[in-house]
Amino acid sequence: MFRRGSRFLSRASTMRWRRPFSTDLPAEASKDSNFVEAWRKAIPTVEPPSTPSAFMATRPATPSSIPSKITVNFVLPYSSELSGKEVDMVIIPATTGQMGVLPGHVATIAELKPGILSVHEGNDVSKYFVSGGFAYVHANSFADIIAVEAVPLDRIDPNLVQKGLTDFTQKLSTASTDVEKAEAQIGVDVHSALNAALTG
Repeated sequence: MFRRGSRFLSRASTMRWRRPFSTDLPAEASKDSNFVEAWRKAIPTVEPPSTPSAFMATRPATPSSIPSKITVNFVLPYSSELSGKEVDMVIIPATTGQMGVLPGHVATIAELKPGILSVHEGNDVSKYFVSGGFAYVHANSFADIIAVEAVPLDRIDPNLVQKGLTDFTQKLSTASTDVEKAEAQIGVDVHSALNAALTG
């Protein structure tokens, strides 16, 4: 069995990928020629509708060298905190742990957990508490961070956090239904993360 293992490893290293990586794809949006052709055969008198790719901006090309900054877009459902801001580094509270994103980072999608999002620009560090969301890191040194709720860390009142943690801990211990337990557990998790962000 082990004698055959080296043969499989050498074969795997010489195999070519059949699908291109996303960075190998063209940056221009391509027209869906099959759809347009089928449409013109079925309904020749009506212009074909635009497909979703017609409304998307062309994807910036992946740079040949690693840039010195990463461009960050940080948006909430009701506002845009950062739009096209060039920074040195972003530290994201991913569900798998704290994730530092520098220019040239590999393309990644990460789910956010309650915690601190740090934006580093030179000696300045902006910290936000995020309740959850997603981070999309692109191969061209762009990062899109979408959070459900975010508050600058300096706007959080530590006394209200302690009170909320105490209240939700008490609710969790007295909850009788699954819904009450789930709501209380979410409150405990968020307030514990807030407390850790303020004290840590």
